[in-house]
Amino acid sequence: MAFNILEPGLATTVQDRGRPGYYNVGIPQGGAMDQLSAEMANSLVGNTGTEAVLECTYIGPKLVSDEDAVVAVTGAPVEVKINDVVQEQWARLQLRAGDQLSFGMLSGGTRYYIAVQGGIDVPSVLGSRSTYTLGAMGGFNGRALQAGDTVPVGAQHTPYDDVPSPARVDEAERPAFDREVTVRVLPGLYDHRLTEDGLSTLLSAEWTLTPVADRMGLRYAGPELSWKPRQQPFGAGSDPSNIVDAGYAVGSIQVPGGKEPIILHRDAVSGGGYAMVATVISADMDLLARSAPGTTTAFRSVSMDEALQARREMNERRARIWEWAR
Repeated sequence: MAFNILEPGLATTVQDRGRPGYYNVGIPQGGAMDQLSAEMANSLVGNTGTEAVLECTYIGPKLVSDEDAVVAVTGAPVEVKINDVVQEQWARLQLRAGDQLSFGMLSGGTRYYIAVQGGIDVPSVLGSRSTYTLGAMGGFNGRALQAGDTVPVGAQHTPYDDVPSPARVDEAERPAFDREVTVRVLPGLYDHRLTEDGLSTLLSAEWTLTPVADRMGLRYAGPELSWKPRQQPFGAGSDPSNIVDAGYAVGSIQVPGGKEPIILHRDAVSGGGYAMVATVISADMDLLARSAPGTTTAFRSVSMDEALQARREMNERRARIWEWAR
């Protein structure tokens, strides 16, 4: 079966858990920006956590299913419609052959996810179906969807009424899409390049997410940070935040010129010449992905032990999604 794309939306791509293991050769891990929401969508339709979904950014697609299909929409709050009739989000839905799935405007957040039983069945590239548009790799022909595309869907084996998973995600289990968030960070590797006042400002100021935010990174507006003066080493640029090139961790925070911190996200480059003054912990990367422009953000320093505990708690939360299948 397949989805026929009538309207593609703003930036609708195929995503899954990503392709870790190739960052050393410049290929980012990619995958769904909000992994928790994507996995919840897959669980609702009876998939495993590995099937590919459609990630919709701001404006979603309008598509028609050529066969009966079991679908679910999770993530940022949006009006979901089948044949122009409003449906429930965070719930399992039935599409009949010829039905049209479409969306209204977002009322919060940035991205939402369409899962279909059987998954989006595009070829796997380096172990993942995720789209990396900058490298024209994976997904549907290495790009965002376009009008007229026919997107293949894997075989569906379970009728709508027999899917063993819960029919909806309880409100208490759904992630929040708040306008004020606190993001936990580990200082380093180059926080020593900031003055004491500069580091204190980073960790105490109120930051606002700008519209310059995509799958590669998110830029924040706020006070200027001060750097310790030094003679730049050979090979580094003249910007006080420049260093001789180094590898970037996913979630790294860079502050070119001391202004507007940039947090690298799932499609970010793997190295370059800006100092990484802190790194967002892995458990809060989904939280960043849910932030809409204008979101007020505070960076809070945590220890490595706290970061590891947060990761364990996030893994436990994701595991609970699949308890029905045990």
